[in-house]
Amino acid sequence: MRLDTVVKFYSESERHYDPKAHGYVGGVTLVATVMANVTELGTNRSMELLGSYTANSKVVRLVDSVPSKWSYLMIGDKKYRLQTSRQTQKMTSLLVGEG
Repeated sequence: MRLDTVVKFYSESERHYDPKAHGYVGGVTLVATVMANVTELGTNRSMELLGSYTANSKVVRLVDSVPSKWSYLMIGDKKYRLQTSRQTQKMTSLLVGEG
């Protein structure tokens, strides 16, 4: 399995004024950048797992663990949100959909 795709994890938090930092903090922040194996989720498998066909669903396989707090991930210039995940001894698999 080749880890040939760059995946960036982002966190969304509410922007607010922090008097200690003398400015606004929060918003979108980059949590982690990792290499992953990314494949398309087939139509048959999508029907089995989700009960419906959702276009542009992908399976992201990571050797390292997933960051603890993240809101969405970016693959290229597209934003994906988590639908389900699986943790095995060797890797973590995320099923993500556009959105």
